[in-house]
Amino acid sequence: MTSALSTPRLAALARRRPPPPAGPAGRCDLCAEPLRDVHRHLLDLEEGDLMCTCGACTVLFDGNAAGGRHYRLVPDERRELLGFRLDGSLWAGLGVPVDLAFFSVSGSGEVTARYPSPAGALRASVHADSWRRLTEANPVLAELRPDVEALVVHRARGAAEHWILPVDDCYRLTALLREHWTGFAGGDAVWEHIGTFFADMRASRR
Repeated sequence: MTSALSTPRLAALARRRPPPPAGPAGRCDLCAEPLRDVHRHLLDLEEGDLMCTCGACTVLFDGNAAGGRHYRLVPDERRELLGFRLDGSLWAGLGVPVDLAFFSVSGSGEVTARYPSPAGALRASVHADSWRRLTEANPVLAELRPDVEALVVHRARGAAEHWILPVDDCYRLTALLREHWTGFAGGDAVWEHIGTFFADMRASRR
């Protein structure tokens, strides 16, 4: 069930660097207008790429149907799931062998888990019954927006982080893991960076 990221869309998620800050010279990837330092992203559903967008283009694609099957506006909402129910049985059913992963749902309803390993980023398809049981225990997952949001779970080293995050944050987390992971278990440094990542998520909500 587990394999290296291989399809173009999934492989792009693991390979690409997070979008660089726009800065004073940054321009919209659609219309080339100057970007503000803080801006939104579009997900190219065909290529798996994130695109920086200006305010006007953000408004243009701000709608469930906008962009059709090609582009999807990445939301800017971060939701910490307090009281999330995920016992050992539910976690085992998801088929993830490590305690840090994120789960996304495609437009067709397929659920994919992505997680780090000594061999790099791996992916696994999540059985529909396992995801259904998790959703029954946590109805908030029914609100997960296909392709552009993910359930992020961090249970390693006593952590209990459960979030729904936009995929651009997941890109950043993937890049952080790729940069700092060492050895078989990642090393102390990578877990410190991961802790900082979630602390930053919590601070951004405040």
